[in-house]
Amino acid sequence: MTMMIRRRFTAGALAALLVPRARAADTARAAAELGSSGRLRAAINFGNPILATRGADGKPQGLSVDLARMAAAGLGLELELVTFDSAGQVVEAATAARVDMAFVAIDPQRGAGLDYTPPYVIIEGAYLVRADSPLQRNEQVDRAGIRVAVGRGSAYDLFLGRTLKAATLVRAPTSPLVTDTFLAEGLDVAAGVRQQLEADARRLADRAALRLLPGRFMEIDQAIAVPKGRAAAQAWLAGFVEQMKLSNFVALSLRRHGVEGATVPP
Repeated sequence: MTMMIRRRFTAGALAALLVPRARAADTARAAAELGSSGRLRAAINFGNPILATRGADGKPQGLSVDLARMAAAGLGLELELVTFDSAGQVVEAATAARVDMAFVAIDPQRGAGLDYTPPYVIIEGAYLVRADSPLQRNEQVDRAGIRVAVGRGSAYDLFLGRTLKAATLVRAPTSPLVTDTFLAEGLDVAAGVRQQLEADARRLADRAALRLLPGRFMEIDQAIAVPKGRAAAQAWLAGFVEQMKLSNFVALSLRRHGVEGATVPP
C-alpha cells in the first residue's frame, strides 16, 4: 500500500532544524541517491506500534511517519509512504531497493543488504505468558519443550533464533498476530515488543489471564536503513537522526503519539 504525501514546510523552520548539520553538496548527493525514482519512498511498518499505527482515518501516523516527513522536506523530495504489516516485509523491500529508506531494528543478519544510521529510539523485547505459567524469569524460557511465538522476520525472531539453544520458535505471520498465535496454538511464551504485548494482554483479557515476565530479554535499537551502497544517503541520514534526537524532535513525537516505554539514545 502506498500513500503520496505532499506537505509544505516553511524554509525558515527547516533551515533552523536541518540545514546547519548538512552541507548543500552533501544534501544534493543524498537526495540523488534517495530520490532516484523521483520521490522518497519510505517504508512504514504497522507491525511495530512504537513506530507507526493507523489513525482513525486509516492513514499512517507515528514516529516513523514524522521522521519520514522531515527527511523528505530536508532533502527537497516528495514523500511516498509505502506501508507493510511486518518488519520482514520491510527488510525484503529495502534490501531489494523497492523502497529508499526503512525504519527497522539494527541486526547483523540484515546488514548484508542494508546500511544503518545510529539508533533513534531503543525499545524492549519481552516475554508474555499465561498467568498460571510456571515460568517466572526470562532465563527460564530457554528449556527443552518450551515453544515461543515470534513474528516472522522480526528483530526478536532473528535474535532468539541465534540465542535460544533448547526452546523452539513458532513463527506467526506478523508481529501483531504473535499473541493470538500463542493462544490459538497453546504455546508457552509469546515474544515481542513490550508495548504490543501489554496491549494484547488488555485486548484479550476476556479470553485468558496473561502476564509479562519481569525485565527484558533484549534491547532493540531502531534505526533508519537504506539499501546497501548508498553511502551519501546513509551519511546524510545519520546526521539527520542525530539532529532529530538533539532537537528533541524524537522525544516530542513519541509524546505526541502517546508512546511510553521507549528510550531516546544519547
